[in-house]
Amino acid sequence: MATDPADRLSHQQERPSDAGSQEVSDQVQRLLTSLEAAWSALGDAYAGLSDGELVEPGVVDGWSVKDILAHITTWEQEALKHLPQVIAGGTPPRYAAQGGIDAFNARATAAGRQLSLAQVLRRRDQTHARLLDFIRGQPEGTFGVRTRARRRLRLDTYGHYPEHTAAIRVWRDRRP
Repeated sequence: MATDPADRLSHQQERPSDAGSQEVSDQVQRLLTSLEAAWSALGDAYAGLSDGELVEPGVVDGWSVKDILAHITTWEQEALKHLPQVIAGGTPPRYAAQGGIDAFNARATAAGRQLSLAQVLRRRDQTHARLLDFIRGQPEGTFGVRTRARRRLRLDTYGHYPEHTAAIRVWRDRRP
């Protein structure tokens, strides 16, 4: 089994203390550092684009950067929705019951396209903050390397962001 990149990080990045912040274990801090590194890389991929460029289709098929951000946010919301059940030892419903992951993504993309860019960006920020708070609030061991919770989190978030980061970079490089 491959080692999770979050556990290969040797340098613990300290989080600025805020009022009411929680102490987190070294394991959770490494996970948060890895997640935030992938999140920052995604943000860097579209940094500096105008609003018009963010909504321009063609990044991946007919998707715009806005569509990608709505998609990423949907998967962070899925993590928030299903992680409590996974952590409790349960099994979330399978996407096959909803027509498969492609059908789920198509419905989520259609819903995201109904939102303005400002709404997508606000939803992105709020959902990501909730995700970080959720992770910080979990007891030691919840996101151990080989836990089902860690796997679900990785698939829905920091293991998912790089695919879209790369697509945005390729799109930007081929633009005039």
